Amino acid sequence: VQLQASGGGLVQPGDSLRLSCATSGFTLDYYAIAWFRQAPGKEREGVSCNSRSDGSINWPNSIKGRFTISRDNDKNTVYLQMNSLKPEDTAAYYCAARFGGCYVDSRSYNYWGQGTLVTVSS
Repeated sequence: VQLQASGGGLVQPGDSLRLSCATSGFTLDYYAIAWFRQAPGKEREGVSCNSRSDGSINWPNSIKGRFTISRDNDKNTVYLQMNSLKPEDTAAYYCAARFGGCYVDSRSYNYWGQGTLVTVSS
Protein backbone atom coordinates (compact mmCIF):
# COMPACT_ATOMS: atom_id res chain seq x y z
CA VAL A 1 0.00 0.00 0.00
CA GLN A 2 1.37 3.35 -0.98
CA LEU A 3 0.15 6.90 -0.83
CA GLN A 4 2.12 9.72 -2.38
CA ALA A 5 1.16 13.31 -1.75
CA SER A 6 2.25 16.08 -4.07
CA GLY A 7 1.36 19.56 -5.19
CA GLY A 8 2.55 21.72 -2.33
CA GLY A 9 4.52 24.88 -2.79
CA LEU A 10 5.01 28.51 -1.91
CA VAL A 11 2.07 30.74 -2.79
CA GLN A 12 0.75 34.14 -1.89
CA PRO A 13 -2.37 34.80 0.16
CA GLY A 14 -5.45 34.42 -2.00
CA ASP A 15 -3.81 31.95 -4.37
CA SER A 16 -4.93 28.38 -5.07
CA LEU A 17 -3.21 25.01 -4.96
CA ARG A 18 -4.34 21.52 -5.76
CA LEU A 19 -2.81 18.70 -3.77
CA SER A 20 -2.83 15.17 -5.14
CA CYS A 21 -2.67 11.88 -3.29
CA ALA A 22 -1.76 9.05 -5.63
CA THR A 23 -2.59 5.65 -4.20
CA SER A 24 -1.65 2.10 -5.07
CA GLY A 25 -1.87 -1.37 -3.61
CA PHE A 26 -5.51 -1.30 -2.55
CA THR A 27 -8.98 -0.76 -3.95
CA LEU A 28 -9.51 2.93 -3.44
CA ASP A 29 -13.29 2.68 -3.58
CA TYR A 30 -13.36 0.77 -0.27
CA TYR A 31 -11.26 3.28 1.61
CA ALA A 32 -11.69 6.68 3.13
CA ILE A 33 -8.96 9.08 2.15
CA ALA A 34 -8.34 12.04 4.42
CA TRP A 35 -6.07 15.03 4.36
CA PHE A 36 -4.42 16.12 7.56
CA ARG A 37 -2.11 19.03 8.14
CA GLN A 38 0.45 19.94 10.73
CA ALA A 39 1.82 23.40 11.20
CA PRO A 40 5.11 23.97 13.03
CA GLY A 41 4.60 23.66 16.76
CA LYS A 42 1.00 22.54 16.40
CA GLU A 43 -0.83 19.25 16.56
CA ARG A 44 -1.89 17.39 13.47
CA GLU A 45 -5.34 18.54 12.33
CA GLY A 46 -7.90 16.78 10.19
CA VAL A 47 -8.75 18.86 7.15
CA SER A 48 -10.98 16.94 4.79
CA CYS A 49 -12.07 13.42 3.99
CA ASN A 50 -13.82 11.53 1.24
CA SER A 51 -15.34 8.09 1.35
CA ARG A 52 -18.02 6.13 -0.41
CA SER A 53 -20.26 6.14 2.67
CA ASP A 54 -19.67 9.72 3.84
CA GLY A 55 -19.12 11.59 0.63
CA SER A 56 -16.94 14.63 1.21
CA ILE A 57 -16.37 16.14 4.64
CA ASN A 58 -14.52 19.27 5.68
CA TRP A 59 -13.69 19.37 9.38
CA PRO A 60 -12.36 22.72 10.49
CA ASN A 61 -14.65 25.70 10.01
CA SER A 62 -11.68 27.69 8.80
CA ILE A 63 -11.54 25.84 5.49
CA LYS A 64 -15.22 25.53 4.68
CA GLY A 65 -16.05 27.19 1.42
CA ARG A 66 -12.38 27.25 0.41
CA PHE A 67 -11.21 23.62 0.26
CA THR A 68 -12.77 20.85 -1.78
CA ILE A 69 -11.83 17.19 -1.70
CA SER A 70 -12.52 14.91 -4.62
CA ARG A 71 -11.44 11.55 -5.91
CA ASP A 72 -10.88 9.87 -9.24
CA ASN A 73 -11.11 6.13 -8.67
CA ASP A 74 -9.99 5.44 -12.24
CA LYS A 75 -6.74 7.26 -11.55
CA ASN A 76 -6.53 6.04 -7.94
CA THR A 77 -6.01 9.62 -6.88
CA VAL A 78 -7.62 11.95 -4.37
CA TYR A 79 -7.34 15.70 -4.71
CA LEU A 80 -7.58 18.62 -2.33
CA GLN A 81 -8.38 21.84 -4.10
CA MET A 82 -7.45 24.76 -1.89
CA ASN A 83 -8.64 28.22 -2.83
CA SER A 84 -8.26 31.61 -1.18
CA LEU A 85 -5.27 30.40 0.76
CA LYS A 86 -4.34 32.17 3.96
CA PRO A 87 -1.08 32.31 5.89
CA GLU A 88 -2.69 30.17 8.58
CA ASP A 89 -3.04 27.37 6.02
CA THR A 90 0.73 27.00 6.05
CA ALA A 91 1.53 23.44 7.07
CA ALA A 92 2.74 20.08 5.94
CA TYR A 93 -0.22 18.29 4.38
CA TYR A 94 -0.55 14.52 4.58
CA CYS A 95 -2.97 12.12 2.98
CA ALA A 96 -4.04 8.99 4.82
CA ALA A 97 -6.23 5.97 4.18
CA ARG A 98 -8.45 3.79 6.31
CA PHE A 99 -10.88 1.04 5.37
CA GLY A 100 -14.46 2.22 5.53
CA GLY A 101 -15.65 5.68 6.47
CA CYS A 102 -14.12 8.92 7.55
CA TYR A 103 -12.92 9.68 11.06
CA VAL A 104 -11.26 12.87 12.22
CA ASP A 105 -8.95 11.00 14.61
CA SER A 106 -5.68 10.48 12.74
CA ARG A 107 -4.92 7.41 14.84
CA SER A 108 -7.61 5.48 13.01
CA TYR A 109 -5.78 5.71 9.69
CA ASN A 110 -3.55 2.81 8.75
CA TYR A 111 -1.70 4.17 5.78
CA TRP A 112 0.03 7.49 5.31
CA GLY A 113 1.77 9.33 2.57
CA GLN A 114 4.71 11.59 3.04
CA GLY A 115 3.88 15.23 3.64
CA THR A 116 3.78 17.94 1.05
CA LEU A 117 4.59 21.41 2.30
CA VAL A 118 2.25 24.31 1.68
CA THR A 119 3.57 27.76 2.51
CA VAL A 120 1.32 30.77 2.16
CA SER A 121 3.25 34.00 2.48
CA SER A 122 3.50 37.39 0.86
